[in-house]
Amino acid sequence: MSIPAALKLFRPLLEALRDLTPIILVIVFFQLFVLKQPIPNLAEMLAGLLFVLFGLALFVRGLEIGLFPMGESMAHAFARKGNVFWLLLFAFLLGFGTTVAEPALIAVAGKAAEIAALDGVIDTTEQAMDEYAFGLRMTVAFSVGTAIVLGVLRILVGWPLHFFIIGGYLIVVMLTYFAPHEIIGIAYDSGGVTTSTITVPLVTALGVGLATSIKGRNPMMDGFGLIAFASLVPMIFVMIYGMLTV
Repeated sequence: MSIPAALKLFRPLLEALRDLTPIILVIVFFQLFVLKQPIPNLAEMLAGLLFVLFGLALFVRGLEIGLFPMGESMAHAFARKGNVFWLLLFAFLLGFGTTVAEPALIAVAGKAAEIAALDGVIDTTEQAMDEYAFGLRMTVAFSVGTAIVLGVLRILVGWPLHFFIIGGYLIVVMLTYFAPHEIIGIAYDSGGVTTSTITVPLVTALGVGLATSIKGRNPMMDGFGLIAFASLVPMIFVMIYGMLTV
């Protein structure tokens, strides 16, 4: 195997190692020089870092050869088909489906149900906590689906992005004064856990593909911004959910 071919083969691993190196250096520095303690379970930690290295390299490579092209090709196909209904339905189901199974959201919703039960907001029964967590997950998933639909409409019509972002955060600030205090922090965090490792590349590819396919749209100006909607709208929906249920 020639040197250029070998470099191309191992390029994802080298890039993953480059990205992980700052994190490793920070952990080692604080563990050895600030805490002045040996690294616990060193062998297991090294094995875990190795798994993370290969997993990150494979994941990024999978995005490059699979999810990004798939999202862009579907966006081009919808644009050629010219059926807005199916495009918006796909956008909603894409946002909803990828969010409802997001592990970070499942974890946050479960922890939120536990804390709500301890604070007396809901009953301490397992059924009540499961229903609260499920309702929170469905609310966030529905909000992300709605956000992607809104972002796609913005690309189709050509509405300015900053109007939606500024207006959306003004609504967030307003709702903060009316929403129960117990739900505000959860609502703010829900904006971060919704952008999963599958949602981000597919939604980004969808936006860029649409902006490329539609005449008069600039992929740089109009293709991005969908992820901002997916982070903003859940905060609004979760605070409304808290006002209706708590």
